[in-house]
Amino acid sequence: MKRRGELLRRQIGICIFTWKARQGYDKIALLHPAGDYYNRKAQNKMKLLITGGTVFVSKFTAAYFAGRGHEVYVLNRGTRPQAEGVNLIKADRNSLGSALNGMYFDAVIDVCAYKEADINNLLNAGIKFDDYVLISSSAVYPETLPQPFNERQPIGKNSIWGDYSSGKVGAEVCLTSRYPNAYVIRPPYLYGPMQNLYREPFVFECADLKRKFYIPGDGEMKLLFFHVEDLCRFIYIILREHPDNHIFNVGNTQPVSISTFAELCYRAAGAPLEKVFVKDHPNQRDYFSFHNYEYLLDVSLQNEIMPEQKDLYCGLKESYEWYKSNKEEVRKKPYIDFIDRNFQ
Repeated sequence: MKRRGELLRRQIGICIFTWKARQGYDKIALLHPAGDYYNRKAQNKMKLLITGGTVFVSKFTAAYFAGRGHEVYVLNRGTRPQAEGVNLIKADRNSLGSALNGMYFDAVIDVCAYKEADINNLLNAGIKFDDYVLISSSAVYPETLPQPFNERQPIGKNSIWGDYSSGKVGAEVCLTSRYPNAYVIRPPYLYGPMQNLYREPFVFECADLKRKFYIPGDGEMKLLFFHVEDLCRFIYIILREHPDNHIFNVGNTQPVSISTFAELCYRAAGAPLEKVFVKDHPNQRDYFSFHNYEYLLDVSLQNEIMPEQKDLYCGLKESYEWYKSNKEEVRKKPYIDFIDRNFQ
């Protein structure tokens, strides 16, 4: 499992390859146990294991890398449609058995680790890999820390995110203790095509219905977003360049107010916006799709290796175009019902 030993093992027999004779190289690759590895490397392609692969981030990630010619395997129970061009390993992460035993991957992209046991289950399954990328969360930063949060600060439970936060902390600690060379990525709110959470899709639905939009307080609370394609781009950069730093905050360089966010969503949907500011209701999650929690991330380490991110409006437009044809995939919440019963 350790990278140096794995690479050394594959270097055995490298002399049988003739790099200048591609046709002969391909024939040897079919016969030699290390051939597929060197064939992929020659083409700058990777063999990847992506956990999940059927919902939002994991599905987009699988489609992104498969669409660029990488050999993508997804690990899930096979109960939902798979992304095009992937290879399914049908298994439950909590009872893997021999599903992964002896399998090698250039990298594991772990999108669906929510607790320590998720990490242990995978690492104990007999899997071999060179790189491991964990998609964690900015929820690992306690809300009491000074902001913007940076990667050098201690992690711990964030009371806003509760058990989700604690679980992600446990996953990080477990992985980095067992495999110190792992990369850990801590995103803020992810958005983009395939979004199944009722965040920007809620605003899109209100726009499509030509509804007024109810905004908490004065609308100045800031949110930080990161497009799911930018996340995939960043993963690829990490796997290609292997930066010395192994923990990264990611996110757009600039946050956006919730008022401006609503404007951009309505604009993406091509609908006029009438705002209603709600100043006397104690729980904004009754009618709004984000917590009453403003936080900022220091993304300077990200920007050193990926300085540009997708424009928020352009990203929301992409998200809306997907939403129009896939509304049934969104997990709706009763915000509109609450608004109709209490604010009309």
